[in-house]
Amino acid sequence: MVTSAAAIDTELGIVKTGKEADVFLIERAVPDSDGRTPGERVILAAKRYRGPETSDFHRSSRYTEGRGMRNTRDSRAVARGSSYGRSVSASRWAYAEFEALRTLYVRGLPVPYPVQVNGSELLMEFIGDGQIAAPRLATQRGTASELYPLYAQVVEIMRQLARAGVAHGDLSPYNLLVHHGRVVVIDLPQLVEVVSNPGGMDMLYRDCVNVCTWFTRQGLGCDADAVFAELVAEMF
Repeated sequence: MVTSAAAIDTELGIVKTGKEADVFLIERAVPDSDGRTPGERVILAAKRYRGPETSDFHRSSRYTEGRGMRNTRDSRAVARGSSYGRSVSASRWAYAEFEALRTLYVRGLPVPYPVQVNGSELLMEFIGDGQIAAPRLATQRGTASELYPLYAQVVEIMRQLARAGVAHGDLSPYNLLVHHGRVVVIDLPQLVEVVSNPGGMDMLYRDCVNVCTWFTRQGLGCDADAVFAELVAEMF
């Protein structure tokens, strides 16, 4: 990772757009001795949560139940859905995802390395080759035996999340990347504390259903109820 104070960030373009955030490609490089030629460099992903004019954080309350907010003014603004409150929500998502990535990375889960967070922008490791992002699980095709290693990795990710007492909360083949055969989980701002969130169990079960439905459609039999029972057993 490039950590020099002399490093310069250059925006290379957009990777993907979403309802609540856009992801941009950033090159962080340290100029060589002549001050012009790039020396050490790395490609990063900058996830920028949308501001109050274009974003809709209407789903946030479902995921943040059980979490506290220290600033009561901010809490009231978020509850009212004011313009300021929506701005607070954007930054809140970015910081929540940074903390989720940091915690899970330390625990050894396959997530992008979190570099820094500033306001509503989260900078993290780019998963891909060169400037080409790793494909999503949703694009993968193959026989049941070919897909099984990916299925096993996804279930292991869910198992490790369960051991930490959390669920992804919005897991699907669209936020699981496959990079050289390795599954990496992304989009984690809504990470759910299963026990403290009143809807935690329901969201954990929905994650199981989403995953098993996709693999079953590809010809690999998967029992969502069995996976759910296994994950619940990991928690207690």
